[in-house]
Amino acid sequence: KYEVDLVSLPGKLTLLAPTGLGAVATPCSRMAQFQEVMRQQLEASMDKELEKLLSVTEGADVEVARKDFEGFKKLFHRFLQAKGPSVDWAKIHRPPEDSIQPYERIKARGLPDNVSDCLDKLVVVKLNGGLGTSMGCKGPKSLISVRNENTFLDLTVQQIEHLNKTYNTDVPLVLMNSFNTDEDTKKILQKYTHHRVKIHTFNQSRYPRINKESLLPMATDLGTMGENADAWYPPGHGDIYPSFYNSGLLEQLISEGKEYIFVSNIDNLGATVDLYILHFLMSQPNGKRCEFIMEVTDKTRADVKGGTLIQYDGKLRLLEIAQVPKAHVDEFKSVTKFKIFNTNNLWISLSAIKRLQEQSAMDMEIIVNPKTLDGGLNVVQLETAVGAAIKSFDNALGINVPRSRFLPVKTTSDLLLVMSNLYSMDAGSLTMSEKREFPTTPHVKLGSSFTKVQEYLSRFESIPDMLELDHLTVSGDVTFGKNVSLKGTVIIIANHGDRIDIPAGAMLENKIVSGNLRILDH
Repeated sequence: KYEVDLVSLPGKLTLLAPTGLGAVATPCSRMAQFQEVMRQQLEASMDKELEKLLSVTEGADVEVARKDFEGFKKLFHRFLQAKGPSVDWAKIHRPPEDSIQPYERIKARGLPDNVSDCLDKLVVVKLNGGLGTSMGCKGPKSLISVRNENTFLDLTVQQIEHLNKTYNTDVPLVLMNSFNTDEDTKKILQKYTHHRVKIHTFNQSRYPRINKESLLPMATDLGTMGENADAWYPPGHGDIYPSFYNSGLLEQLISEGKEYIFVSNIDNLGATVDLYILHFLMSQPNGKRCEFIMEVTDKTRADVKGGTLIQYDGKLRLLEIAQVPKAHVDEFKSVTKFKIFNTNNLWISLSAIKRLQEQSAMDMEIIVNPKTLDGGLNVVQLETAVGAAIKSFDNALGINVPRSRFLPVKTTSDLLLVMSNLYSMDAGSLTMSEKREFPTTPHVKLGSSFTKVQEYLSRFESIPDMLELDHLTVSGDVTFGKNVSLKGTVIIIANHGDRIDIPAGAMLENKIVSGNLRILDH
């Protein structure tokens, strides 16, 4: 027996020299054996702690938690096995030409006479596990108003209802909620009872956050309140596969004749059902059916962190920035080598998900997400990403889609764009206004005074005219009066202690505004 110092770091175990062995080099085989013993001990300790959590709770929650813990234990086991970066940089190649199709080629095939037959085999799935906290809102992010008092969820329901009415079909909406969003979302769903959309929900798993030092759960019971408020997390959208399967909904939809799901983030307002991609999927010969399509789009300097598609060991694979060895991060971010990124708009075969789940053949890299909680405790979250499973599916393909299919609202800067006259809205879908002369989206950066939605709204008497805007930067205590027009490059900076009120009706074109400008009612 050795006494050792064990240091746990995300993704690996680092062993300091066994006490009492001085500088004597330990043979590799003995060290490997020793590491294996440590791993087994850590897994045994984790199992014991998880059982303890189950034993102090009663009722239906226990069975749900038990199922969740089974998935967590598999992830934890793989986490302990991990040795360094999950990719060998030398084996990374650009995807073959035919593995990423240009959207124009898909669109050129036209639409079939029987669009409704295609739609009858489709299910729309929205990832609805996130909270609006980063934008200063309580509750699910999908319930934030983004356009004319419509929330993300309202727009989604309107889009699908429009499809169902137009083509006389029955495309259902499925929401993957998390324990953070489920209750509030279900309350809101009642208001869509009379809409022509069937809405289903299922919950993604709930996994325990682990203490970075001890590698044990920080939870004391299965509750999510009080001291356990920060003890749990939803383990990333890669959890869609086991949770969808375990919910029984996957089987139900297959029995109803559904064949594909279109999955996207609920805050991506560009992720609408594309009939050309759907037709392309449905018109493939049976033996060559494409089981997975990832929509990618051209990278700009604003997208350097987005995951990209690569060829690796003869398979199409998603490469995320978290998997890139430090020495190659700049290369990963370059727009020249990796020209596209994943929009997280995915088209996936239901029968393939069922097959892979039943064979335990779904292969996704672990994302190790270190966090520091408010009290200063360092924890680790083990997550997976839905797109990472692409390498497990047969005949997987990328489609390089127009940028308009990627319109995420992550910040109030994004919100300003989608609330403005840059976009027009029709049946829940946003499209770039025909009055804008060039198709690119302006670059908007709002400072910290605009971070929270309520603060942001209070600073605009009305949303400015931005049809001719290229770039807007606003910093400090700035407000905008009614009917302001912004053109070209506009930079407005109020230094600490200063305030700038842009007067009603002002037109700023290629201007830098700084200093102090107060406009008071007389």
